[in-house]
Amino acid sequence: MMTSFHTVQVDDLNIFYREAGNPEKPTMLLFHGFPSASHMFRDLMPRLENDFHLIAPDYPGFGQSSMPNHKDFTYTFAHLAAVMTDFIEKLGLNPFYMYVFDYGAPIGFQIAAAHPEWIQGIVSQNGNVYQEGLGQKWATRQDFWDHPTPEKRAGYRSAFAPETIKGQYLTGTPANSVSPDGYTLDIAYTQNPNYADNQLDLIFDYQNNIKQYPKFQQYLRENQPKLLAIWGRNDPSFIFPGAEAFTKDDSQAIVKSVDSGHFALESHAAEIAQSILEVFG
Repeated sequence: MMTSFHTVQVDDLNIFYREAGNPEKPTMLLFHGFPSASHMFRDLMPRLENDFHLIAPDYPGFGQSSMPNHKDFTYTFAHLAAVMTDFIEKLGLNPFYMYVFDYGAPIGFQIAAAHPEWIQGIVSQNGNVYQEGLGQKWATRQDFWDHPTPEKRAGYRSAFAPETIKGQYLTGTPANSVSPDGYTLDIAYTQNPNYADNQLDLIFDYQNNIKQYPKFQQYLRENQPKLLAIWGRNDPSFIFPGAEAFTKDDSQAIVKSVDSGHFALESHAAEIAQSILEVFG
């Protein structure tokens, strides 16, 4: 088997996605994070394709999908979740397992809360929905959200500077364990002329994800999905207590960690795949 690459029109946007595995197998949707795209799953998909039908889309404004200007497209997580919902329905993918990482968590959990009958199980890899999981950097973001100014907004352009992106990949990982391929491609995507303002809109909107944490936790309490919270435990953005917090609301939550950072798949794809197969295979 092999991974194939597709584009489908959804809501007048071209949505790119990767596909692997047999469509007769259970579907697993893979929701990427910032500042990445579906290429972050390039090492995971071959390890799961014998057991799952895998679909990994790029959100609008990311990767190979349409990247409209922020004046023409509302860059909020609610809007990205709505586009992904339409993507799911267009491809007829439900029910499904979902793998959520970083930005993929608020997108995926909005979909799960709205359509709990679609969700067969959840893998959350550094995909936070708890206050306990917010690292120190979120305090300065709270100040930006509470007291926004053009100067503070401009300051967040550093979030997609090349050295920042490289740091997201390398911080907390074992020496020489991370290929440069992922962060080099992410840095290339930032060169799109629409990229910066689009992403700054999402950084400002992230506050609404945190406000929805109680709703996401209620979804877990009411539905008790089978859930694997597997964390790169050295992630400074979403700290390991965020993984442990799932057990407060979901009696089926299993918590594991790997010796890595935020982009744990870059160094530990084999270990994460093995845990997924043990829990859901």
